[in-house]
Amino acid sequence: MKQALPGTTPTLWLLRHGETQWTLTGRHTGRTDIGLTPMGGLQAGALRRHLTERRFARVFTSPLLRASETCRLAGYGDIAEGDPDLQEWDYGAFEGKTTPEIRREWPAWTVWECGAPGGESPDAVGRRADRVIARVQGSEGETAIFAHGHLLRALAARWLGLAPGAGALLALDTASLSVLGYEREQRVIRHWNEVCHLDDE
Repeated sequence: MKQALPGTTPTLWLLRHGETQWTLTGRHTGRTDIGLTPMGGLQAGALRRHLTERRFARVFTSPLLRASETCRLAGYGDIAEGDPDLQEWDYGAFEGKTTPEIRREWPAWTVWECGAPGGESPDAVGRRADRVIARVQGSEGETAIFAHGHLLRALAARWLGLAPGAGALLALDTASLSVLGYEREQRVIRHWNEVCHLDDE
């Protein structure tokens, strides 16, 4: 387990993008570049109100529209750095399919164990997550990361020193925020999967 450098306490805020048409129907959305639904835009606005213009030392976003749009609507588009390592899992031949559709041919399939034919393996996604962690490891203060469900779950698993497939245990809703940090020298999950509710009005 890597330790925090003396004098530094990096904290990662993980922000999953808002609702899309494909998240509504459970279709695996990897590299297909679709935007938010109107509700997804409202969810991003709720994130903005929850963060109340919190100042982050650094902000990173996946270049895919649904994440970068969430980042912009949450108020951080002007300072965000695009990072291709934050793109969602490449689902290859399973892109756009639901889990029940995939399991008609692959009954025991899970992305966490099998990856996707023509796409990425769990280990490949884990290596991308490791590169993201390495980029923020020496940072003081808080870093915000706007990205995607499966990628962020794998990143959290790697933060804890677990295999990327352990992300299967970490459910993550759209437009949610989670916080990774330290307890003394130990990497921990400090907060997980808080969904920011829309205003009543």
